[in-house]
Amino acid sequence: MTLLHQIVWGSTFLGLCFLVEILLLTWCTVVIMKMETNLEKRGVFLGTAMPIAVALVFIVAIHTIQVWIWAIVWVLLDVLPDWNTAIYFSLVTFTTLGYGDIVLGEALRIFGSFASVAGLLAFGLSTAYMVAMMTRVFQDRIFS
Repeated sequence: MTLLHQIVWGSTFLGLCFLVEILLLTWCTVVIMKMETNLEKRGVFLGTAMPIAVALVFIVAIHTIQVWIWAIVWVLLDVLPDWNTAIYFSLVTFTTLGYGDIVLGEALRIFGSFASVAGLLAFGLSTAYMVAMMTRVFQDRIFS
C-alpha cells in the first residue's frame, strides 16, 4: 500500500470509528434521558447508579465494536493469519499498549497507526462523555 493509500484508508476507517462512537453515544444519551423520569421515583442511589452503568455498558460496546472493525480490516486484507491474531493485534493497538510481538510490514505501518489514533480519540471522547454525564447526574441527584 502506498503512503497515500495508507492515509486515505486509515482516515476512512478512523472516520467509521468516529461515526460508530457518535451514533452510539447519542443513542446512550437518549436512553438515559428516557430513563430519568422513572429513576426519579426510585431514589437517589438508583437515580445516580443507573445512568453511570448504562453509559459504561454503551462505552464498552462502542470500544468493542471499534476493535472488531479494525480486526475485520486485518483479516479481510489478509494482513494477519486468523481472527484470534487480528483481534489481539487490534486490541493492543487500539489501546496503544502495543506489545510489539505482532508488527505490520512497512507497507502498512502508517495504516496500522490509525488504529492507535482511533483508540486514543475514542478513549478521550468516552472519558469526556462520562465526566459530562456524571457531572450532570451528580448535580441533579446529589447537589440539588
